[in-house]
Amino acid sequence: MSVVPAEVLPGSALAVEEPVREAAELGPRTRLWPALVAVYRAQLSRARVARIPLLFVATFQSIGIMILMRGVVDGGGEAQAVVAGSSVLVVAFVALNLLAQYFGQLRASGGLDHYATLPVPPAAVVLGAAGAYASFTVPGTVVTAVFGCVLFGLPLAHLWVLVAVIPLAGAALAGLGAALGLLAPRPELATLLGQLGMSAALLLGVLPADRMPEAVRFTRDLLPSTYGVEAFARTFGPHPDWAFVLGDLAVCGGVGVVSLAVATWAYRRAAVR
Repeated sequence: MSVVPAEVLPGSALAVEEPVREAAELGPRTRLWPALVAVYRAQLSRARVARIPLLFVATFQSIGIMILMRGVVDGGGEAQAVVAGSSVLVVAFVALNLLAQYFGQLRASGGLDHYATLPVPPAAVVLGAAGAYASFTVPGTVVTAVFGCVLFGLPLAHLWVLVAVIPLAGAALAGLGAALGLLAPRPELATLLGQLGMSAALLLGVLPADRMPEAVRFTRDLLPSTYGVEAFARTFGPHPDWAFVLGDLAVCGGVGVVSLAVATWAYRRAAVR
Protein backbone atom coordinates (compact mmCIF):
# COMPACT_ATOMS: atom_id res chain seq x y z
CA MET A 1 0.00 0.00 0.00
CA SER A 2 1.40 3.42 -1.01
CA VAL A 3 1.39 6.37 1.36
CA VAL A 4 0.51 9.82 0.01
CA PRO A 5 2.38 12.66 1.74
CA ALA A 6 0.08 14.91 3.70
CA GLU A 7 1.47 18.08 2.16
CA VAL A 8 0.07 17.22 -1.29
CA LEU A 9 -3.47 16.55 -0.10
CA PRO A 10 -5.88 19.33 -1.17
CA GLY A 11 -7.54 19.64 2.22
CA SER A 12 -4.49 19.34 4.41
CA ALA A 13 -3.28 22.13 6.64
CA LEU A 14 0.10 22.08 5.00
CA ALA A 15 -1.50 22.67 1.58
CA VAL A 16 -3.42 25.63 2.95
CA GLU A 17 -0.40 27.17 4.60
CA GLU A 18 1.82 26.75 1.53
CA PRO A 19 2.42 30.20 -0.01
CA VAL A 20 0.61 30.80 -3.28
CA ARG A 21 2.89 31.39 -6.22
CA GLU A 22 2.49 34.76 -7.87
CA ALA A 23 1.20 34.82 -11.43
CA ALA A 24 3.73 35.49 -14.13
CA GLU A 25 4.03 39.16 -14.85
CA LEU A 26 2.77 40.19 -18.28
CA GLY A 27 5.07 41.93 -20.69
CA PRO A 28 5.02 45.69 -20.92
CA ARG A 29 2.43 47.36 -23.10
CA THR A 30 3.43 48.34 -26.61
CA ARG A 31 3.93 52.03 -27.19
CA LEU A 32 1.10 53.93 -28.82
CA TRP A 33 2.60 54.61 -32.25
CA PRO A 34 3.87 51.06 -33.05
CA ALA A 35 0.61 49.59 -31.75
CA LEU A 36 -1.43 52.05 -33.80
CA VAL A 37 0.48 51.17 -36.99
CA ALA A 38 0.02 47.44 -36.33
CA VAL A 39 -3.73 47.77 -35.75
CA TYR A 40 -4.07 50.05 -38.78
CA ARG A 41 -2.36 47.54 -41.08
CA ALA A 42 -4.37 44.64 -39.71
CA GLN A 43 -7.68 46.48 -40.12
CA LEU A 44 -6.72 47.69 -43.59
CA SER A 45 -5.93 44.18 -44.80
CA ARG A 46 -9.06 42.67 -43.26
CA ALA A 47 -11.48 45.32 -44.48
CA ARG A 48 -10.04 45.80 -47.96
CA VAL A 49 -12.03 43.06 -49.69
CA ALA A 50 -15.28 43.57 -47.78
CA ARG A 51 -15.38 47.38 -47.89
CA ILE A 52 -14.32 48.15 -51.46
CA PRO A 53 -17.78 47.26 -52.91
CA LEU A 54 -19.40 49.50 -50.29
CA LEU A 55 -17.01 52.29 -51.23
CA PHE A 56 -18.27 52.06 -54.81
CA VAL A 57 -21.80 52.32 -53.45
CA ALA A 58 -20.89 55.43 -51.47
CA THR A 59 -19.24 57.05 -54.50
CA PHE A 60 -22.08 56.28 -56.89
CA GLN A 61 -24.57 57.49 -54.30
CA SER A 62 -22.85 60.87 -54.02
CA ILE A 63 -22.50 61.18 -57.81
CA GLY A 64 -26.18 60.33 -58.24
CA ILE A 65 -27.16 63.01 -55.73
CA MET A 66 -25.16 65.62 -57.64
CA ILE A 67 -26.79 64.61 -60.92
CA LEU A 68 -30.23 65.00 -59.32
CA MET A 69 -29.29 68.36 -57.81
CA ARG A 70 -28.02 69.56 -61.21
CA GLY A 71 -31.61 70.03 -62.29
CA VAL A 72 -32.31 72.25 -59.27
CA VAL A 73 -29.05 74.14 -58.75
CA ASP A 74 -27.56 76.12 -61.60
CA GLY A 75 -24.30 77.33 -60.12
CA GLY A 76 -22.78 79.80 -57.72
CA GLY A 77 -22.62 79.20 -54.00
CA GLU A 78 -25.31 76.52 -54.08
CA ALA A 79 -23.35 74.43 -56.58
CA GLN A 80 -20.26 74.77 -54.41
CA ALA A 81 -22.20 73.53 -51.38
CA VAL A 82 -23.62 70.55 -53.31
CA VAL A 83 -20.21 69.44 -54.60
CA ALA A 84 -18.49 69.89 -51.24
CA GLY A 85 -21.30 68.19 -49.34
CA SER A 86 -21.45 65.24 -51.74
CA SER A 87 -17.69 64.76 -51.50
CA VAL A 88 -17.69 64.71 -47.70
CA LEU A 89 -20.73 62.41 -47.79
CA VAL A 90 -18.43 59.63 -49.01
CA VAL A 91 -16.39 60.12 -45.84
CA ALA A 92 -19.54 60.01 -43.72
CA PHE A 93 -20.77 56.79 -45.34
CA VAL A 94 -17.56 54.89 -44.57
CA ALA A 95 -16.08 56.57 -41.50
CA LEU A 96 -19.34 57.10 -39.62
CA ASN A 97 -21.85 54.56 -40.87
CA LEU A 98 -19.64 51.53 -41.48
CA LEU A 99 -17.44 52.11 -38.45
CA ALA A 100 -20.49 52.32 -36.17
CA GLN A 101 -21.66 48.98 -37.56
CA TYR A 102 -18.19 47.44 -37.17
CA PHE A 103 -17.73 48.35 -33.51
CA GLY A 104 -21.34 47.44 -32.74
CA GLN A 105 -20.81 43.94 -34.17
CA LEU A 106 -17.38 43.69 -32.53
CA ARG A 107 -18.88 44.40 -29.12
CA ALA A 108 -21.80 42.00 -29.61
CA SER A 109 -19.63 39.12 -30.84
CA GLY A 110 -17.07 39.43 -28.04
CA GLY A 111 -14.36 40.66 -30.37
CA LEU A 112 -13.38 43.33 -27.86
CA ASP A 113 -12.16 40.55 -25.58
CA HIS A 114 -9.54 39.67 -28.18
CA TYR A 115 -8.20 43.21 -28.26
CA ALA A 116 -8.33 43.39 -24.46
CA THR A 117 -5.85 40.50 -24.24
CA LEU A 118 -3.34 42.26 -26.48
CA PRO A 119 -0.72 44.55 -24.89
CA VAL A 120 -1.86 47.58 -26.89
CA PRO A 121 -3.29 50.86 -25.59
CA PRO A 122 -7.05 51.34 -26.13
CA ALA A 123 -6.35 54.50 -28.12
CA ALA A 124 -4.33 52.45 -30.63
CA VAL A 125 -7.31 50.17 -31.28
CA VAL A 126 -9.71 53.05 -31.84
CA LEU A 127 -7.31 55.19 -33.87
CA GLY A 128 -6.08 52.25 -35.94
CA ALA A 129 -9.57 51.12 -36.90
CA ALA A 130 -10.72 54.69 -37.53
CA GLY A 131 -7.69 55.41 -39.70
CA ALA A 132 -8.18 52.23 -41.73
CA TYR A 133 -11.82 52.98 -42.46
CA ALA A 134 -11.10 56.63 -43.23
CA SER A 135 -8.39 55.58 -45.70
CA PHE A 136 -11.01 53.90 -47.88
CA THR A 137 -12.72 57.23 -48.43
CA VAL A 138 -9.80 58.87 -50.28
CA PRO A 139 -10.40 57.57 -53.84
CA GLY A 140 -14.17 57.93 -53.65
CA THR A 141 -13.97 61.46 -52.30
CA VAL A 142 -11.50 62.57 -54.99
CA VAL A 143 -13.57 61.00 -57.80
CA THR A 144 -16.76 62.61 -56.47
CA ALA A 145 -15.10 66.03 -56.18
CA VAL A 146 -13.66 65.92 -59.70
CA PHE A 147 -16.95 64.75 -61.20
CA GLY A 148 -18.87 67.45 -59.35
CA CYS A 149 -16.52 70.20 -60.49
CA VAL A 150 -16.87 69.12 -64.11
CA LEU A 151 -20.64 68.74 -63.77
CA PHE A 152 -21.18 72.22 -62.29
CA GLY A 153 -18.32 73.97 -64.07
CA LEU A 154 -16.33 74.68 -60.90
CA PRO A 155 -12.54 75.19 -60.89
CA LEU A 156 -10.25 72.27 -60.12
CA ALA A 157 -7.33 74.42 -58.98
CA HIS A 158 -7.86 74.02 -55.22
CA LEU A 159 -8.78 70.36 -54.98
CA TRP A 160 -5.52 69.87 -53.09
CA VAL A 161 -7.36 71.11 -49.99
CA LEU A 162 -8.88 67.61 -49.81
CA VAL A 163 -5.51 66.53 -48.40
CA ALA A 164 -6.58 68.31 -45.21
CA VAL A 165 -10.36 67.91 -45.45
CA ILE A 166 -10.39 64.11 -45.78
CA PRO A 167 -8.28 63.22 -42.69
CA LEU A 168 -9.79 65.93 -40.47
CA ALA A 169 -13.40 65.23 -41.43
CA GLY A 170 -12.62 61.51 -41.40
CA ALA A 171 -11.22 61.72 -37.86
CA ALA A 172 -14.28 63.61 -36.59
CA LEU A 173 -16.77 61.26 -38.25
CA ALA A 174 -14.81 58.09 -37.47
CA GLY A 175 -14.60 59.02 -33.80
CA LEU A 176 -18.34 59.66 -33.76
CA GLY A 177 -19.06 56.39 -35.55
CA ALA A 178 -16.82 54.38 -33.21
CA ALA A 179 -18.43 55.97 -30.15
CA LEU A 180 -21.93 55.19 -31.43
CA GLY A 181 -21.00 51.58 -32.11
CA LEU A 182 -19.33 51.08 -28.73
CA LEU A 183 -22.03 52.78 -26.68
CA ALA A 184 -25.01 51.16 -28.42
CA PRO A 185 -26.36 48.26 -26.32
CA ARG A 186 -27.19 46.17 -29.41
CA PRO A 187 -25.61 45.93 -32.88
CA GLU A 188 -28.96 46.69 -34.50
CA LEU A 189 -29.09 49.99 -32.65
CA ALA A 190 -25.51 50.76 -33.70
CA THR A 191 -26.49 50.19 -37.33
CA LEU A 192 -29.52 52.44 -36.91
CA LEU A 193 -27.47 55.23 -35.33
CA GLY A 194 -24.88 54.98 -38.10
CA GLN A 195 -27.57 55.24 -40.75
CA LEU A 196 -29.14 58.23 -39.01
CA GLY A 197 -25.75 59.94 -38.80
CA MET A 198 -25.12 59.41 -42.50
CA SER A 199 -28.62 60.69 -43.32
CA ALA A 200 -27.90 63.81 -41.28
CA ALA A 201 -24.66 64.32 -43.21
CA LEU A 202 -26.65 63.94 -46.43
CA LEU A 203 -29.50 66.30 -45.62
CA LEU A 204 -27.51 68.92 -43.70
CA GLY A 205 -24.32 68.78 -45.74
CA VAL A 206 -25.45 68.47 -49.34
CA LEU A 207 -28.45 70.79 -49.34
CA PRO A 208 -27.53 74.50 -49.56
CA ALA A 209 -27.67 76.16 -46.15
CA ASP A 210 -29.45 79.24 -47.52
CA ARG A 211 -32.57 77.18 -48.20
CA MET A 212 -32.77 75.73 -44.69
CA PRO A 213 -34.87 77.06 -41.79
CA GLU A 214 -33.00 78.76 -38.97
CA ALA A 215 -33.51 75.85 -36.56
CA VAL A 216 -32.12 73.38 -39.10
CA ARG A 217 -29.07 75.61 -39.65
CA PHE A 218 -28.34 75.43 -35.93
CA THR A 219 -28.51 71.63 -36.08
CA ARG A 220 -26.22 71.72 -39.09
CA ASP A 221 -23.59 73.56 -37.07
CA LEU A 222 -23.54 70.70 -34.56
CA LEU A 223 -22.60 68.14 -37.21
CA PRO A 224 -18.81 67.56 -37.36
CA SER A 225 -18.72 67.12 -41.15
CA THR A 226 -20.25 70.57 -41.68
CA TYR A 227 -16.92 72.29 -41.10
CA GLY A 228 -15.17 70.07 -43.61
CA VAL A 229 -17.91 70.88 -46.13
CA GLU A 230 -17.60 74.61 -45.47
CA ALA A 231 -13.81 74.54 -45.75
CA PHE A 232 -13.95 72.74 -49.10
CA ALA A 233 -16.79 74.89 -50.47
CA ARG A 234 -14.93 78.13 -49.70
CA THR A 235 -12.06 77.14 -52.02
CA PHE A 236 -14.17 77.23 -55.18
CA GLY A 237 -14.38 81.01 -55.33
CA PRO A 238 -11.98 83.11 -57.42
CA HIS A 239 -10.35 84.50 -54.27
CA PRO A 240 -10.78 82.04 -51.38
CA ASP A 241 -10.65 83.45 -47.88
CA TRP A 242 -7.99 81.13 -46.51
CA ALA A 243 -8.41 82.42 -42.97
CA PHE A 244 -11.97 81.07 -42.90
CA VAL A 245 -10.83 77.85 -44.57
CA LEU A 246 -8.18 77.30 -41.91
CA GLY A 247 -10.69 78.19 -39.20
CA ASP A 248 -13.16 75.58 -40.44
CA LEU A 249 -10.40 72.98 -40.68
CA ALA A 250 -9.25 73.84 -37.15
CA VAL A 251 -12.77 73.34 -35.79
CA CYS A 252 -13.05 70.06 -37.70
CA GLY A 253 -9.73 68.90 -36.26
CA GLY A 254 -10.73 69.92 -32.72
CA VAL A 255 -13.99 68.00 -33.01
CA GLY A 256 -12.00 65.03 -34.29
CA VAL A 257 -9.76 65.04 -31.22
CA VAL A 258 -12.78 65.19 -28.90
CA SER A 259 -14.75 62.50 -30.75
CA LEU A 260 -11.77 60.12 -30.83
CA ALA A 261 -11.21 60.71 -27.12
CA VAL A 262 -14.85 59.86 -26.43
CA ALA A 263 -14.53 56.75 -28.61
CA THR A 264 -11.43 55.68 -26.63
CA TRP A 265 -13.34 56.13 -23.36
CA ALA A 266 -16.26 54.15 -24.81
CA TYR A 267 -13.85 51.37 -25.82
CA ARG A 268 -12.45 51.14 -22.28
CA ARG A 269 -15.97 51.11 -20.88
CA ALA A 270 -17.13 48.35 -23.23
CA ALA A 271 -13.96 46.24 -22.86
CA VAL A 272 -14.26 45.89 -19.06
CA ARG A 273 -17.84 44.62 -19.21
